[in-house]
Amino acid sequence: MRLILIRHGQTPSNVAHLLDTAVPGPGLTELGHEQAAALPAALADEDIEALYVSTLVRTHLTAAPLAAARGLEPVVRDGIREVAAGDLEMLGDNESVRIYLTTVFGWSKGELDVRMPGGEDGHETMGRFDAVVAEAAGTDAGTVAMVSHGAAIRAWVAARADNVEVDWAAENALSNTGIVVLEGSPTDGWKALTWEGKAVELPEDTGTGADSGPAGRPVHDPTSR
Repeated sequence: MRLILIRHGQTPSNVAHLLDTAVPGPGLTELGHEQAAALPAALADEDIEALYVSTLVRTHLTAAPLAAARGLEPVVRDGIREVAAGDLEMLGDNESVRIYLTTVFGWSKGELDVRMPGGEDGHETMGRFDAVVAEAAGTDAGTVAMVSHGAAIRAWVAARADNVEVDWAAENALSNTGIVVLEGSPTDGWKALTWEGKAVELPEDTGTGADSGPAGRPVHDPTSR
């Protein structure tokens, strides 16, 4: 299966650099709507047969232009929502963002027992994302797109793609409506083909993700708040 993971468009909380992860969450900024409107053209060469969104409003709004262009009804699944920030919810200071991202990428390294302060542990987060991917794979669709969230996508890809090092995923941004394309299956494993349009075999810094919020930023970016 070809799996296309898309981060949602820009939100007001992204601009304010806040860890805003609760349901239903904010809508999109004007730029976010423009980013969403550009997705059908960006994915014109992809034969998308199924489209999934999370339970957060921003993924529905991001997916809407693509759904309309392809005549698809988005499938809503809680499993691909953002990593819950717990006690860090709506914080944006550097220390809170550092704790959030290091916890998330610790899960990618197998430290699944560690719990986000006041939130989920790695078993819960990875398990729910795995379940949605397994469901999609079970549909026999050749290509599936999922509109999800920055930290959730980066952590899951780092944990599940055989050719993505955790430290590389942690230090490379995923901008709003940034796309990661993978091929594989839950049984045979996954290989990441591209990260924001760049071949994963040629890892380059994808930038700081300005105004795309802390969940998409490099772990050690000093401007990550």
